[in-house]
Amino acid sequence: MKKPSQRKQASSPAVQYTIVPKDLAGHLFNVTVTVAAPDPEGQVFALPAWIPGSYMIREFARNIVRIRAESAGTDVALTKLDKHSWRAARVSGPLTLHYEVYAWDLSVRAAHLDQTHGFFNGTSVFLRVVGQEALTQQVDIQRPGDPAAKTWRVATAMKELGAKRYGFGTYVAANYDELIDHPVEMGDFELATFKSHGIPHDIVITGRVPNLDMARLQADLKAICDTQIAFFEPTTKRAPMDRYVFMTMAVGDGYGGLEHRASTALIAARADLPSLAAPKTAEPGEGYLRFLGLCSHEYFHTWNVKRIKPAVFAPYDLQVENYTPLLWLFEGFTSYYDDLMLVRAGIIGEATYFKLLGKTIGGVLRGSGRLKQSVADSSFDAWSKYYRQDENSPNAIISYYTKGSLIGLAFDLTIRAKTGGAKSLDDVMLALWERFGRDFYKGAGRGVTEAEVEAIFDEVAGARLRTQFDRWVRGTEDLPLAKLYAGFGVKLVDERKGGKPSLDAGIGRDPIGAKLTQVHEGGAAHRAGLSAQDVLIAIDGLRVNGNPANVDSLLCRYRVGDKVKVHAFRRDELMEFEVTLQGDRVPGITVSQAIAGKKSTSLKRPSAV
Repeated sequence: MKKPSQRKQASSPAVQYTIVPKDLAGHLFNVTVTVAAPDPEGQVFALPAWIPGSYMIREFARNIVRIRAESAGTDVALTKLDKHSWRAARVSGPLTLHYEVYAWDLSVRAAHLDQTHGFFNGTSVFLRVVGQEALTQQVDIQRPGDPAAKTWRVATAMKELGAKRYGFGTYVAANYDELIDHPVEMGDFELATFKSHGIPHDIVITGRVPNLDMARLQADLKAICDTQIAFFEPTTKRAPMDRYVFMTMAVGDGYGGLEHRASTALIAARADLPSLAAPKTAEPGEGYLRFLGLCSHEYFHTWNVKRIKPAVFAPYDLQVENYTPLLWLFEGFTSYYDDLMLVRAGIIGEATYFKLLGKTIGGVLRGSGRLKQSVADSSFDAWSKYYRQDENSPNAIISYYTKGSLIGLAFDLTIRAKTGGAKSLDDVMLALWERFGRDFYKGAGRGVTEAEVEAIFDEVAGARLRTQFDRWVRGTEDLPLAKLYAGFGVKLVDERKGGKPSLDAGIGRDPIGAKLTQVHEGGAAHRAGLSAQDVLIAIDGLRVNGNPANVDSLLCRYRVGDKVKVHAFRRDELMEFEVTLQGDRVPGITVSQAIAGKKSTSLKRPSAV
């Protein structure tokens, strides 16, 4: 691609976008972008191929249904350069691009539109004006003409220009990077606002949620936000944004979130949201706790990855993969702190936290992939492996989220031990924030390199931690968490039950039996020759029905070491296997305080010890 000519842009007018929900039933947004001073060599436009925070090439341009260009009422030729880029022919005046975007991806990553609501990330709908990304970007968000949308409102953290808060109209961003970092929700949503250290925070809930306990949600989110703002700015309590928006799509079954600089887009099961009809309890139930953990995770990203960034993300190249071996820090450490912040905010107690931690440790130890791939490699390979998982993934890869969170714990305990409790992982995060994050959007910030990360750990610990980095981050050793915790009076015990007979495989539903979704390396199913996608129809002549629990009920009549005859379909061929049942190899990890009633100092800031 020919490089666009470089021009001074200081006095140039803003790039102007308009987005209209054109066809709610057809799921179409109509978008225009007007460039006052297009490149005299021919203006290039490009849509991002991926969205920051979700490390997979998603080819958003495939959803552009049709596209045309015009100038002064005359059609302008468009040449497609590649799968997501176009060049307009030379024109002497302003240039406008018109295009339609199909929006039927109900996720936090793309765009969705129907008669109930509209949602979009800028990466899915706003073609980048190549060479003019640094200019001010304005977008006019127009109300759909459909009568079903006459009461719709708009939720976004983008700054209003002509629009009123929660209204349709014109919004503005300082540049293209900011424009695509403010997702937009429109519809008839539930809305509540609270202040955290003086900063307004909106809660937006789209979807039917009967008896939503918004007051409890406000109180809990405020506690989380208060705690995290004070974590990064213990003296000033100054948040890095002027306003924040939690936007949540409530569905029957769903879970996910994506971070942005002043908001987060979330999907949650409506059963996980607090209900006025539920019994009042001191701590959240399992579903609500899962949602609060998600909110805590995405809010922590406001600092860790949205402002403290890997060097290769400053700036992003949104047309190709951006490789970094540091996602164990940016996603893993965020996963470590998301539940820890619930403890520090007073939402859950130590026992609940240790229960969550034990589940995470057991999950990491479950797959043999942890012995084959380091978290540094897992981070680097996120584009091709973590975000493209298949039935063999537990045997081949490790999650930089879950093992990364345990590496955060291991480093936290190590630093506390080496400094006699004077320092902790908190001090590492604060150093990263002060040196690389606080001024990132003020023009003085830059991304952090792997060498700089390791140097900060050494500085805070007052000792070289090269061995830990080699073994835990760049290596594949299991973490010595039991040994590290022992110095803080915390017991970590593996209580896996070896007496329960098991195939050691993931079991899913199928119309004619039970489908093996995963076959764990070295397990009974693997040793017998069974494979993922095989459909079990009988065990020792007894039918396997479509309920996965039926397999356990059939196997419970046997002992470890017994042989059973299994009939299964592979594709459309009936096959027979002899399986020697093994004991259940799923780790059952318990974490608890060694002295009952005593609080663990490992959950607190060093200054509170």
